[in-house]
Amino acid sequence: MTNQHKRGVLLVNLGTPDAPETPAVKRYLKQFLSDPRVVDVSPLLWQCILRGIVLPFRSPRVAKLYQSVWMEEGSPLLVYSRRQQAALAAQMPGTPVELGMSYGSPSLESAVDALLAQGVTHLDVLPLYPQYSCSTTAAVFDGLADIFKRRRTFPSLHFIRSYATHPLYIEALAQSAEAAFAEHGVPDRLILSYHGIPVRYAKEGDVYPAECEATTTLLRERLNFPAEHIMHTYQSRFGREPWLTPYTDETMKLLPSKGVKSVQVMCPGFSADCLETLEEIKEQNKALFLSSGGAEYHYIQSLNDADIHIKLLRELVG
Repeated sequence: MTNQHKRGVLLVNLGTPDAPETPAVKRYLKQFLSDPRVVDVSPLLWQCILRGIVLPFRSPRVAKLYQSVWMEEGSPLLVYSRRQQAALAAQMPGTPVELGMSYGSPSLESAVDALLAQGVTHLDVLPLYPQYSCSTTAAVFDGLADIFKRRRTFPSLHFIRSYATHPLYIEALAQSAEAAFAEHGVPDRLILSYHGIPVRYAKEGDVYPAECEATTTLLRERLNFPAEHIMHTYQSRFGREPWLTPYTDETMKLLPSKGVKSVQVMCPGFSADCLETLEEIKEQNKALFLSSGGAEYHYIQSLNDADIHIKLLRELVG
């Protein structure tokens, strides 16, 4: 690349409230759940439900959950994403690296503005979702399109769509699991819990389930652990329509009755720990497993800012 071009990197994650308080959570959920990529029912009908039922009742409950995982520096997702940004920038001297969120702060547009203000003409966009989904990765693409369609010019773009089967990603997951085995002992089952999506999305063409399954297959092949003892589940369902199965929480309730007394759980689809991993998986599902007769439960943290993860991000942006 010649001196006439300047490269920049944009890391993107989902987003988080500004504070673990009901008003902040309500603002965040309103923006998040108003995206048709996330909830694609009739906007007129959905906005009535969202504003009249979901936000008033869900926001206070979610705020309490955020309070249980909030870190001294802020929301876990933002804290770990900032650490990833700083670590990647340290690996790329002279290249601006910015962080934007699809919802909440820092906004996607503020990150783009910061990069363009530094003269960036070639932009590497890395959504921090290993597996593509219309509800996450495509929402980033939509957000960028909305930003650039209001401008007279925009930089050349390199958009990393997914990295579900990247060898270094699989190796990072394997090393994380092996470290947990070494610390806590080998479990009866290793559970790979991915964020769910409605079954309808997959039937309409979202390749997300196939990309999750590809990750699981490669991780099974890489680990020195019985493949039949590695389970693939889906978490975080929302609403009444069917979501991808098997459900993580239902699996936790059933396993002890089948003689499974110890499990370790990792969430390969999350690049950074957040509410869904630290509260839902580490706490809620642990309680379900133990109360159903399980004896030992350990959550394996996300890759966060581990050295091998930063090395992966560096390889992805090229």
